[in-house]
Amino acid sequence: MTRSATHGYPIVVSDLTVEYPAHGASAAHVAVHGVNLRLAPGEVLGLLGSAGSGTSTLAKVLSGVAFESSGPGGEVRPVITGGEALVLGTPLRGVNRRRLNELRFHVGYLAQDAAANLPPDRTISEIIGEPILERDHRYNRKALTTRVATMVDAVRLPLSMLEKYPYELSGGQRQRVALARALVLGPKLLIADQPTAGIDLTVRDAVAQLVNELRDGHTFSAIVITHDLPVLRRVADRLAVLDRGELVAIGTMDEVFHDPSHPYVKALAGALDDGHAVIDELKPEPPA
Repeated sequence: MTRSATHGYPIVVSDLTVEYPAHGASAAHVAVHGVNLRLAPGEVLGLLGSAGSGTSTLAKVLSGVAFESSGPGGEVRPVITGGEALVLGTPLRGVNRRRLNELRFHVGYLAQDAAANLPPDRTISEIIGEPILERDHRYNRKALTTRVATMVDAVRLPLSMLEKYPYELSGGQRQRVALARALVLGPKLLIADQPTAGIDLTVRDAVAQLVNELRDGHTFSAIVITHDLPVLRRVADRLAVLDRGELVAIGTMDEVFHDPSHPYVKALAGALDDGHAVIDELKPEPPA
C-alpha cells in the first residue's frame, strides 16, 4: 500500500482480518475477515450488521480501543492477523503505545454501552472534561469549564445538568453526555457504536443534526454504527453492510438496497420496504 494511495483518507482498511485469540475453553474466533473500505475526508459512513457481524469489533479496532491494555476483568482484545488498517495515517497493526496515544487524541469513540457506564460518583462536568485532564492535568480550569459548557450546549443539554450525577439523568440524557465526552477533544474522526439506541425521537434528531454540523467544515469524518434508518438517511453519505465478519455491500443507501443479492442485505431491504424505522437483529434468509 503506497503513501500516495492512502494520502488524505482518514481511514483506509485493506484486506483486514481481526481475530479474538483462544482463551480458557473458548477457541479463537475470526470476527472480521478480508474487509476493504475507505473513509473520505468529511464523509460519514453508516455501518450495518446483525449481532456477531463484526461491526463493534471493527469500531474497537479503528478507534484504537482494541489495543489498550486489558482491564481488571481480563477482557479478551481483538488482534489484527491479516491485512492492515490506517487511521489518520497511522498503521494499526503492531502500533506502539506512543503512536496509539497520539492517535487516540484525534479519534472520538462512543462505545455501545457508554451511556450505561458513566462513572456514577462524578458530576457530568467532571465526566465530560476527563479526557482533557487525562492528557494535561494542568489544563487551564477556566478554559476547561468553557469547553465543557460548550459541549453540553452542543448536545442540546441545559447547563443546569453540569453539576448533576448520571443517576439523575434519563437514558437519552446520559447518551448525550457520553457523546459530548467523545467529542470534547475536537477529534478529526468519530466512531460511534449505536449512538441512538434506546433514546427517543427528539434526541435522535439532535444527534443526527450534531453530526451534520460537525462535518460542515469538511475536517470531521465519522463511522456511525446503527440500525436507525432515519438517522442513516440524515447523516450517512454511504452505507457498508457486514455479515459474519465480511463486507457484503457498500455504496449509497439507494445503491445498497436496489436489487440486493446477498441474503442479509435483501432482508434489510425488505424491512425498509415494510416501513421499519429501526432494523435490529435481522437474520439472513436461509439458503434455498
